[in-house]
Amino acid sequence: MDTSDPHIVFDERGHCDYCNNFETTIKPNWHTDQKGLDALKSLAEKIKKETKNKDFDCIIGLSGGLDSSYSAYIVKEVMGLRPLLFHVDAGWNTDQAVGNIEKLVDGLGLDLYTEVINWQEMKDLQVAFLRSQIPDQDLPQDAAFFSSLYKFSRKYKIKYVITGSNYSTECCREPEEWGGYLGLDKKLFKDIHKSFGKRPLDTFPLLDILTTKVFYQKILGMRVIMPLNSVPFVKKDAEDKLESLYGWQRFKHKHHESRFTRFYEDYWLPRKFGYHKRRAHFSSLIITGQMTREAALERIATPEMDEHFLQQEFEYVANKLDLTVEELQEIFNGENKTYRDYKNKRKLIGLGTQILRKIGLEKRFFR
Repeated sequence: MDTSDPHIVFDERGHCDYCNNFETTIKPNWHTDQKGLDALKSLAEKIKKETKNKDFDCIIGLSGGLDSSYSAYIVKEVMGLRPLLFHVDAGWNTDQAVGNIEKLVDGLGLDLYTEVINWQEMKDLQVAFLRSQIPDQDLPQDAAFFSSLYKFSRKYKIKYVITGSNYSTECCREPEEWGGYLGLDKKLFKDIHKSFGKRPLDTFPLLDILTTKVFYQKILGMRVIMPLNSVPFVKKDAEDKLESLYGWQRFKHKHHESRFTRFYEDYWLPRKFGYHKRRAHFSSLIITGQMTREAALERIATPEMDEHFLQQEFEYVANKLDLTVEELQEIFNGENKTYRDYKNKRKLIGLGTQILRKIGLEKRFFR
């Protein structure tokens, strides 16, 4: 991490606040040994008792990427639960992601439900966000994924939601300036879509983060479980295991299961705003001993994808969104803005995040 995070702080040793937060807050409370395994198995038994008369014990949002795929493996093979695999098709799946999902469904012997987002509405919202000129271009996909999952879980009264969120590969969270907005803000979505959208979002799923955190979790009693924080989760080892057991195929980098996210993180964000999310991704691996700083610096010195491929992806994204290449280029060349240029609930969401940190339910460093 460097000063492209404008609020980064280094101590007298040259250690930044991300590293210090890991050492003082995350590491002492992160148990991937027998203690973590015992806690996970105890939780599994509790879940089994509560759901013995139901078709499924829990639900897992599955993208085909590493974190959700390995979570499915842990939940089925280590915890012994009966999860429903839940996939949201927002129109940007890579063939590799689809193949990985099919392999896990067959290999684990689990049921899959796929929610398909209305493409016309998805497209309209994504173009509106692009025209808004803010860095947070993955918010529409995040809204589709998480809102669909929560709404489905509520409808069918599935209490336990499994997520691939973890400390091993995500302990260094990308800062807000890089498009790391704190959560799904319905007020922000509505203002951006009102300003730039062209069609009503009649069916698009959109739940506010305060709704999921307060109403769904605190009132309805829905629980979000992160099993990868209770078992050894080393990126390469997990990839090797999924590959050997199910023929699962690893991605070149994190989030490459979505073609839009790959384009956004490898082209749009670094070239338009100067932010490289790989810095945060690699920093997490450095902090947890899975990558050397030297290897990370060498890899980040060049784009993840070659120039010809990135130019092809630029054309693909433009065509899929019903924009000409010239129109997308014009948006790209436009004046950069931030969420602060639109109506939002950032202060309220930020207050909620700080409360979660103070009571120990959130240990990652946010800003």
